[in-house]
Amino acid sequence: MVVEPQSLQSLSAEELRELTTRLMTQLRHQSALLDKLTHENALLKRMKFTAQSERFGERFNPEQKSLLEDEIEADLAAVATEIDALQEAQTPAKLEEKRNPKRAPLPANLPRREIRHEPDSTTCACGC
Repeated sequence: MVVEPQSLQSLSAEELRELTTRLMTQLRHQSALLDKLTHENALLKRMKFTAQSERFGERFNPEQKSLLEDEIEADLAAVATEIDALQEAQTPAKLEEKRNPKRAPLPANLPRREIRHEPDSTTCACGC
């Protein structure tokens, strides 16, 4: 549900309380889903990259091992996509703030000085 800031002005106190309750419930749900997917992603990565996974895969013939690895890859990609979508949905304002530089570039009319630091000697101790 998208609520425009202008429409908040016309809402009563009770309607604002209901909206806040709905948004907090939705946030808790999305947060729980994000935690679940993050945990699932960690489990899938652990299954893929541990030595136990390699021993488990040796019991199968190479075709079965390849199918197992393909399924794990697909699951990892799907979970990573869902996590990214949830994170973008939760923090779009924070991401926009990070993209904008906080400092403005220096004005072009400021004087520039070029300083070169030359070594005392270009010969090393061995004589090279």
